[in-house]
Amino acid sequence: MRGTVRKISMPRRLVADLMHASSRVPFVSLRRCLNVRQLLEARALTAKPPGWAAIFVKAFSQVANDEPVLRTLYAKWPWPGFYELPTSVAMIAIARVEDGEHCVMPQKVTAADKLPLAEIDAQIRRAKDAPIREVPAFRKVMLVTRLPLPLRRLVWLVGLNFGRQRANYFGSFSVTSVAAYGGGELHALSPGPFVLSYGVVEPDQTIDVLIRWDHRITDAALIAKALTRLEQVLNTDISAELRGLRQQAEPKPVRAVAT
Repeated sequence: MRGTVRKISMPRRLVADLMHASSRVPFVSLRRCLNVRQLLEARALTAKPPGWAAIFVKAFSQVANDEPVLRTLYAKWPWPGFYELPTSVAMIAIARVEDGEHCVMPQKVTAADKLPLAEIDAQIRRAKDAPIREVPAFRKVMLVTRLPLPLRRLVWLVGLNFGRQRANYFGSFSVTSVAAYGGGELHALSPGPFVLSYGVVEPDQTIDVLIRWDHRITDAALIAKALTRLEQVLNTDISAELRGLRQQAEPKPVRAVAT
């Protein structure tokens, strides 16, 4: 059957390189339904609530701040070992349409646990809407993606196998979701070490969260504890910040001054 030969676009080439880099990571996954009633109540009171991606990026970063394993990478050079980062580095999968083609680009957010939710959300929204050349993380990855295949493989080898460079290029965890498109259980691939995905909010005020992780770094018991802690952070610290956003937005009452 005759078909049409199409050139692989730069965004699709990036995904191909990403899948090649992820192919040998020994991923294991754990899914849990989290009760987020208090978070939903706080979010409903906010006039312009941050998106779910920003919420999960900050919440997981807070959990990782108390658990060093969740900000640990597996690096092969100069010899196989673990590389613990002082802070989390999130890579958020940003769905875009470029030249009529759907694609995904990685947006980097460092130390999200120390940033306001509004700032994290603003970074994500800018990455969603701004031209690729105006987003530093996109420019950087596209610069590598334009290289010929042998050079790309070399750059990816360096980026994947030295702990410091791995953090710069791939972060310590990724966040992705198809909740905006109807939801579903997404088992995403990444060079690792941790990939968090979330579903849609259910009528019973729960949300499915799935974590995939590099089994060389840790085991299921720690991830199960991390999900429990994540639920607590969402309903306490994140909810409190959302309530604070509402208070900041409310105008102060004007009092009459007697004469």
